[in-house]
Amino acid sequence: MDAKTEELRAAHDVLAEFYADRLAGALDRMPVERAVLGLFCELALAADLGTQVGDVGCGTGRLAPYLAARGLSPRGIDLSPGMIRVARRDHPDFSFDVADLRELPFEDASLAGVVCWYSLMFLPPSDRPAALGELARVVKPGGYLVTAFKAGDSRVRRAGRSTNLGVEFDVYWLSPDEVQRRVVDAGFATVFWGGRPAEEQEGSAQGYLLARRS
Repeated sequence: MDAKTEELRAAHDVLAEFYADRLAGALDRMPVERAVLGLFCELALAADLGTQVGDVGCGTGRLAPYLAARGLSPRGIDLSPGMIRVARRDHPDFSFDVADLRELPFEDASLAGVVCWYSLMFLPPSDRPAALGELARVVKPGGYLVTAFKAGDSRVRRAGRSTNLGVEFDVYWLSPDEVQRRVVDAGFATVFWGGRPAEEQEGSAQGYLLARRS
């Protein structure tokens, strides 16, 4: 594991309890996010490719109940063992495993879809083609990918300081044009893209993209 990946993993081990507390019930207060995830759920089920989906970069597992309530069977993976520990504790009815999104623990064309909710933004530019290729590998033709990200200019920023927990790591506020281009290059076709302005302490606009595996 390279130094930047190790830094990211160690930081999120520290942040696991912080995120579990801060993001508890957050989706209930976010109608735009619920709408985008709801559209993903509807399309994934309508494709009639099964109910298995990957929650890639699942963090504390907070999306699993929402996805399951809409008929999907999510399996979460995250780079951070600390995040997976919290996810298993707080959502014991679901499956969570430690894994890197650049090397997914799913069989080829085994999923009806993948959710990448604020997880692609940690990838350096050099890793993005391979990571998107992995997502395309595991999704069945006709299946779906949905991603949310901090929208910006794709430049690297240092995050973590504001938590006062002594952690720092690289994050990229991604260009919506780049996200769409890389998703299409990996073998998906755009179904929906959009965004919303920053709210309160967010610091950046938020971007959303939903795409179908060719």
